[in-house]
Amino acid sequence: MFRSKSARWSLLLILVLAAAACATQPEGFPRGDDPPGFFSGLLHGFGIVFAFISQFFSDSIRVYAFPNVGWPYDIGFIIGAGLFFGSGGASARRRLVTFVRARRRCANFSARLP
Repeated sequence: MFRSKSARWSLLLILVLAAAACATQPEGFPRGDDPPGFFSGLLHGFGIVFAFISQFFSDSIRVYAFPNVGWPYDIGFIIGAGLFFGSGGASARRRLVTFVRARRRCANFSARLP
């Protein structure tokens, strides 16, 4: 039908945008209640695994609170999930240092050979 890649991508983009335009959001909190903020996001991110498992047994439990205050909740959620799962940066650095040291030993050993 479409021979060029740009025409295919354009059609795909139009279809995705049309589908997104049909999406609805649940109603927000009443004016008297405060939506979840940064610290709620931090707590929800830390309990992500427990909430994920619990949502299979109860319809009232959700992993992510909606509606919320926006980006402060999102940042708290990401930090909380990172604290729970631990960041892999430290272990990745250890592996890299071990690899580099092993390479240096091999290079030094082969340099000593006649």
